[in-house]
Amino acid sequence: MKKFDKVKIMEDVPLKKYTTYKLPAKTKYMAYPENTKQLIALIKYAREKNIKYKILGGGANLIFPHDYDGVLIKLDHFDKLEIKDTKITVGAGYNLIKLAMKTCKLGLTGLEFATGIPGTLGGAVFNNAGAYKSDMGYIVESIVVLTPDLEIKKMYNKELKFHYRTSFLKDNPDYICLEANIVLKHGKKKEIMDVIEDRKSRRLMSQPLEYPSAGSVFRNPPDNFAGKLIEDSGYKGKKIGGAMVSEKHANFIINYKEATGEDIVKLINEIRKTVKEKYDIDLVLEQEIVD
Repeated sequence: MKKFDKVKIMEDVPLKKYTTYKLPAKTKYMAYPENTKQLIALIKYAREKNIKYKILGGGANLIFPHDYDGVLIKLDHFDKLEIKDTKITVGAGYNLIKLAMKTCKLGLTGLEFATGIPGTLGGAVFNNAGAYKSDMGYIVESIVVLTPDLEIKKMYNKELKFHYRTSFLKDNPDYICLEANIVLKHGKKKEIMDVIEDRKSRRLMSQPLEYPSAGSVFRNPPDNFAGKLIEDSGYKGKKIGGAMVSEKHANFIINYKEATGEDIVKLINEIRKTVKEKYDIDLVLEQEIVD
Protein backbone atom coordinates (compact mmCIF):
# COMPACT_ATOMS: atom_id res chain seq x y z
CA MET A 1 0.00 0.00 0.00
CA LYS A 2 2.79 2.45 0.83
CA LYS A 3 3.99 2.12 -2.78
CA PHE A 4 0.72 3.64 -4.00
CA ASP A 5 2.18 7.11 -4.49
CA LYS A 6 -0.82 8.99 -5.88
CA VAL A 7 -2.23 9.52 -2.39
CA LYS A 8 -0.64 10.48 0.93
CA ILE A 9 -0.28 7.22 2.85
CA MET A 10 0.75 6.82 6.49
CA GLU A 11 1.79 3.46 7.92
CA ASP A 12 1.17 1.90 11.38
CA VAL A 13 -0.91 4.81 12.61
CA PRO A 14 -2.11 4.83 16.25
CA LEU A 15 -5.85 5.52 16.34
CA LYS A 16 -5.90 7.18 19.74
CA LYS A 17 -6.27 10.68 18.29
CA TYR A 18 -8.60 9.53 15.51
CA THR A 19 -11.36 8.05 17.72
CA THR A 20 -13.32 9.79 20.45
CA TYR A 21 -12.92 6.71 22.68
CA LYS A 22 -9.11 7.29 22.49
CA LEU A 23 -8.44 3.59 22.02
CA PRO A 24 -4.92 2.07 21.70
CA ALA A 25 -5.52 0.21 18.40
CA LYS A 26 -3.55 0.98 15.23
CA THR A 27 -4.33 0.88 11.53
CA LYS A 28 -1.87 -0.63 9.08
CA TYR A 29 -2.42 2.27 6.67
CA MET A 30 -4.18 5.63 6.64
CA ALA A 31 -4.79 7.42 3.35
CA TYR A 32 -5.71 11.02 2.52
CA PRO A 33 -7.06 11.32 -1.05
CA GLU A 34 -7.29 14.94 -2.17
CA ASN A 35 -10.17 14.52 -4.62
CA THR A 36 -12.67 12.02 -6.03
CA LYS A 37 -10.28 10.89 -8.77
CA GLN A 38 -7.67 9.92 -6.17
CA LEU A 39 -10.31 8.26 -4.00
CA ILE A 40 -11.47 6.10 -6.91
CA ALA A 41 -7.89 5.16 -7.81
CA LEU A 42 -7.17 4.27 -4.18
CA ILE A 43 -10.23 2.02 -3.88
CA LYS A 44 -9.45 0.31 -7.19
CA TYR A 45 -5.92 -0.38 -5.97
CA ALA A 46 -7.14 -1.72 -2.63
CA ARG A 47 -9.59 -4.03 -4.36
CA GLU A 48 -6.95 -5.28 -6.83
CA LYS A 49 -4.54 -6.05 -3.99
CA ASN A 50 -7.28 -7.49 -1.77
CA ILE A 51 -6.67 -4.85 0.92
CA LYS A 52 -9.68 -4.09 3.09
CA TYR A 53 -10.62 -0.45 3.43
CA LYS A 54 -13.01 1.78 5.34
CA ILE A 55 -13.89 5.47 5.35
CA LEU A 56 -12.97 7.08 8.68
CA GLY A 57 -14.66 10.35 9.58
CA GLY A 58 -14.19 11.83 13.03
CA GLY A 59 -14.13 8.42 14.71
CA ALA A 60 -17.02 9.57 16.89
CA ASN A 61 -19.07 6.39 16.65
CA LEU A 62 -16.44 3.69 16.20
CA ILE A 63 -14.98 0.97 18.43
CA PHE A 64 -11.76 -0.72 17.33
CA PRO A 65 -11.41 -3.89 19.44
CA HIS A 66 -8.11 -4.69 17.71
CA ASP A 67 -5.70 -3.28 15.13
CA TYR A 68 -7.19 -2.61 11.69
CA ASP A 69 -5.36 -4.69 9.08
CA GLY A 70 -6.19 -2.50 6.10
CA VAL A 71 -6.42 1.11 5.01
CA LEU A 72 -8.57 3.73 6.71
CA ILE A 73 -9.46 6.49 4.27
CA LYS A 74 -9.73 10.03 5.60
CA LEU A 75 -11.72 12.54 3.53
CA ASP A 76 -10.24 15.60 5.24
CA HIS A 77 -9.60 17.26 1.86
CA PHE A 78 -13.30 16.93 1.00
CA ASP A 79 -13.99 20.13 2.93
CA LYS A 80 -15.83 22.32 0.42
CA LEU A 81 -18.31 24.78 1.91
CA GLU A 82 -20.68 27.04 -0.02
CA ILE A 83 -23.46 28.99 1.68
CA LYS A 84 -26.05 30.61 -0.59
CA ASP A 85 -28.89 32.09 1.44
CA THR A 86 -30.41 29.05 3.20
CA LYS A 87 -28.81 26.43 0.96
CA ILE A 88 -25.54 24.83 2.05
CA THR A 89 -23.25 22.62 -0.05
CA VAL A 90 -20.67 20.96 2.17
CA GLY A 91 -18.03 18.27 1.74
CA ALA A 92 -18.13 14.97 3.63
CA GLY A 93 -14.92 15.76 5.50
CA TYR A 94 -16.16 19.03 6.99
CA ASN A 95 -16.41 19.08 10.79
CA LEU A 96 -20.05 18.90 11.89
CA ILE A 97 -19.77 21.12 14.98
CA LYS A 98 -17.85 23.73 12.97
CA LEU A 99 -20.57 23.70 10.30
CA ALA A 100 -23.36 23.94 12.86
CA MET A 101 -21.75 26.87 14.70
CA LYS A 102 -20.96 28.70 11.46
CA THR A 103 -24.54 28.48 10.16
CA CYS A 104 -26.09 29.33 13.53
CA LYS A 105 -23.92 32.45 13.82
CA LEU A 106 -25.25 33.50 10.41
CA GLY A 107 -28.79 33.35 11.78
CA LEU A 108 -29.69 30.11 10.01
CA THR A 109 -31.79 27.64 11.99
CA GLY A 110 -31.99 23.87 11.65
CA LEU A 111 -28.54 22.71 12.72
CA GLU A 112 -28.69 23.73 16.37
CA PHE A 113 -29.00 20.05 17.36
CA ALA A 114 -25.55 19.34 15.88
CA THR A 115 -23.54 21.87 17.88
CA GLY A 116 -22.63 19.19 20.41
CA ILE A 117 -22.15 16.24 18.05
CA PRO A 118 -18.51 15.49 17.12
CA GLY A 119 -17.49 14.00 13.81
CA THR A 120 -17.72 14.86 10.13
CA LEU A 121 -20.61 15.75 7.86
CA GLY A 122 -20.27 12.44 6.02
CA GLY A 123 -20.40 10.45 9.24
CA ALA A 124 -23.43 12.44 10.39
CA VAL A 125 -25.32 11.63 7.18
CA PHE A 126 -24.24 7.98 7.35
CA ASN A 127 -25.53 7.57 10.92
CA ASN A 128 -28.36 10.09 10.63
CA ALA A 129 -26.89 11.86 13.64
CA GLY A 130 -29.36 13.74 15.77
CA ALA A 131 -30.39 15.14 19.13
CA TYR A 132 -33.27 17.08 20.67
CA LYS A 133 -35.87 15.43 18.40
CA SER A 134 -34.09 16.48 15.21
CA ASP A 135 -31.56 14.82 12.92
CA MET A 136 -29.84 15.07 9.53
CA GLY A 137 -32.89 13.65 7.77
CA TYR A 138 -34.80 16.88 8.43
CA ILE A 139 -32.26 19.12 6.69
CA VAL A 140 -30.47 17.07 4.00
CA GLU A 141 -31.98 17.71 0.58
CA SER A 142 -29.58 15.48 -1.36
CA ILE A 143 -26.09 14.02 -1.29
CA VAL A 144 -23.44 13.10 -3.85
CA VAL A 145 -22.16 9.55 -3.43
CA LEU A 146 -19.56 7.26 -4.89
CA THR A 147 -21.37 4.01 -5.67
CA PRO A 148 -19.92 0.48 -5.24
CA ASP A 149 -19.31 0.57 -9.01
CA LEU A 150 -17.21 3.72 -8.43
CA GLU A 151 -19.68 5.97 -10.23
CA ILE A 152 -20.67 9.41 -8.94
CA LYS A 153 -24.39 9.72 -8.30
CA LYS A 154 -26.79 12.18 -6.68
CA MET A 155 -29.26 10.76 -4.17
CA TYR A 156 -32.25 12.65 -2.81
CA ASN A 157 -33.73 12.67 0.68
CA LYS A 158 -36.44 10.08 0.05
CA GLU A 159 -33.90 7.64 -1.40
CA LEU A 160 -31.71 7.97 1.69
CA LYS A 161 -34.28 6.32 3.99
CA PHE A 162 -33.46 8.42 7.04
CA HIS A 163 -34.85 6.91 10.22
CA TYR A 164 -33.84 7.02 13.87
CA ARG A 165 -30.01 6.80 13.83
CA THR A 166 -29.89 4.99 10.50
CA SER A 167 -29.99 5.62 6.77
CA PHE A 168 -29.58 4.00 3.35
CA LEU A 169 -25.82 4.57 3.70
CA LYS A 170 -25.62 2.70 6.99
CA ASP A 171 -27.40 -0.25 5.40
CA ASN A 172 -25.23 0.05 2.26
CA PRO A 173 -21.75 1.04 3.49
CA ASP A 174 -20.17 0.54 0.05
CA TYR A 175 -21.82 3.83 -0.95
CA ILE A 176 -19.55 6.71 0.10
CA CYS A 177 -20.92 10.18 0.84
CA LEU A 178 -18.79 12.84 -0.91
CA GLU A 179 -20.85 15.95 -0.17
CA ALA A 180 -24.30 17.03 0.95
CA ASN A 181 -26.80 19.71 0.06
CA ILE A 182 -28.53 21.03 3.17
CA VAL A 183 -31.48 23.41 3.42
CA LEU A 184 -31.92 25.53 6.54
CA LYS A 185 -34.27 28.42 7.43
CA HIS A 186 -33.76 32.02 8.45
CA GLY A 187 -34.07 32.58 12.18
CA LYS A 188 -33.21 35.10 14.86
CA LYS A 189 -29.53 34.86 15.71
CA LYS A 190 -29.93 35.66 19.42
CA GLU A 191 -32.69 33.07 19.89
CA ILE A 192 -30.60 30.45 18.05
CA MET A 193 -27.51 31.13 20.16
CA ASP A 194 -29.57 31.11 23.38
CA VAL A 195 -30.85 27.62 22.51
CA ILE A 196 -27.28 26.44 21.87
CA GLU A 197 -26.04 27.78 25.21
CA ASP A 198 -28.96 26.24 27.10
CA ARG A 199 -28.34 22.84 25.52
CA LYS A 200 -24.61 23.08 26.18
CA SER A 201 -25.33 23.61 29.88
CA ARG A 202 -27.70 20.65 29.92
CA ARG A 203 -25.11 18.40 28.24
CA LEU A 204 -22.46 19.37 30.77
CA MET A 205 -24.87 18.51 33.60
CA SER A 206 -26.13 15.20 32.19
CA GLN A 207 -23.29 13.72 30.10
CA PRO A 208 -19.77 12.59 31.09
CA LEU A 209 -18.00 14.96 28.70
CA GLU A 210 -14.86 14.97 30.83
CA TYR A 211 -14.04 11.40 29.71
CA PRO A 212 -13.44 9.91 26.25
CA SER A 213 -16.59 8.24 24.91
CA ALA A 214 -18.57 7.86 21.70
CA GLY A 215 -21.84 9.29 22.94
CA SER A 216 -24.95 7.15 23.31
CA VAL A 217 -24.11 3.46 23.12
CA PHE A 218 -27.59 2.13 22.32
CA ARG A 219 -30.62 3.46 20.49
CA ASN A 220 -33.63 4.14 22.68
CA PRO A 221 -36.18 1.32 22.28
CA PRO A 222 -39.74 2.37 21.31
CA ASP A 223 -41.43 4.12 24.25
CA ASN A 224 -38.45 3.53 26.50
CA PHE A 225 -34.95 4.79 27.28
CA ALA A 226 -31.79 2.72 26.98
CA GLY A 227 -30.16 4.64 29.84
CA LYS A 228 -33.01 3.83 32.23
CA LEU A 229 -32.99 0.14 31.29
CA ILE A 230 -29.23 -0.03 31.86
CA GLU A 231 -29.44 1.86 35.16
CA ASP A 232 -32.35 -0.28 36.39
CA SER A 233 -30.26 -3.35 35.54
CA GLY A 234 -27.65 -2.15 38.02
CA TYR A 235 -24.97 -1.26 35.51
CA LYS A 236 -24.25 2.36 36.44
CA GLY A 237 -20.57 2.46 37.39
CA LYS A 238 -19.95 -1.12 36.16
CA LYS A 239 -16.34 -1.60 35.01
CA ILE A 240 -14.57 -4.02 32.73
CA GLY A 241 -10.88 -3.27 32.38
CA GLY A 242 -10.56 0.46 31.71
CA ALA A 243 -14.13 0.83 30.42
CA MET A 244 -16.97 1.95 32.68
CA VAL A 245 -20.67 2.66 32.40
CA SER A 246 -20.94 6.33 33.27
CA GLU A 247 -22.36 7.17 36.68
CA LYS A 248 -23.74 10.37 35.17
CA HIS A 249 -25.56 8.79 32.20
CA ALA A 250 -25.94 5.00 31.94
CA ASN A 251 -26.16 4.99 28.13
CA PHE A 252 -22.57 6.24 27.95
CA ILE A 253 -19.55 3.97 28.24
CA ILE A 254 -16.44 5.94 29.09
CA ASN A 255 -12.75 5.26 28.77
CA TYR A 256 -11.89 6.09 32.35
CA LYS A 257 -8.53 4.31 32.56
CA GLU A 258 -6.72 3.27 29.35
CA ALA A 259 -9.58 1.11 28.08
CA THR A 260 -9.16 -1.16 25.10
CA GLY A 261 -11.79 -1.75 22.45
CA GLU A 262 -12.17 -5.27 23.82
CA ASP A 263 -13.06 -3.86 27.26
CA ILE A 264 -15.83 -1.77 25.70
CA VAL A 265 -17.18 -4.62 23.56
CA LYS A 266 -17.31 -6.96 26.58
CA LEU A 267 -19.26 -4.37 28.56
CA ILE A 268 -21.66 -3.82 25.66
CA ASN A 269 -22.32 -7.55 25.29
CA GLU A 270 -22.89 -8.00 29.01
CA ILE A 271 -25.37 -5.10 29.14
CA ARG A 272 -27.31 -6.40 26.13
CA LYS A 273 -27.52 -9.90 27.62
CA THR A 274 -28.73 -8.63 31.00
CA VAL A 275 -31.34 -6.23 29.57
CA LYS A 276 -32.64 -9.00 27.30
CA GLU A 277 -32.95 -11.40 30.26
CA LYS A 278 -34.61 -8.87 32.58
CA TYR A 279 -36.90 -7.00 30.18
CA ASP A 280 -36.98 -9.09 26.98
CA ILE A 281 -35.74 -6.03 25.06
CA ASP A 282 -33.04 -6.24 22.41
CA LEU A 283 -30.89 -3.14 22.72
CA VAL A 284 -29.72 -1.96 19.30
CA LEU A 285 -26.14 -0.72 19.19
CA GLU A 286 -25.82 2.86 17.99
CA GLN A 287 -22.04 2.60 17.73
CA GLU A 288 -20.08 0.45 15.27
CA ILE A 289 -17.63 -2.29 16.18
CA VAL A 290 -15.00 -2.35 13.43
CA ASP A 291 -13.70 -5.79 12.43
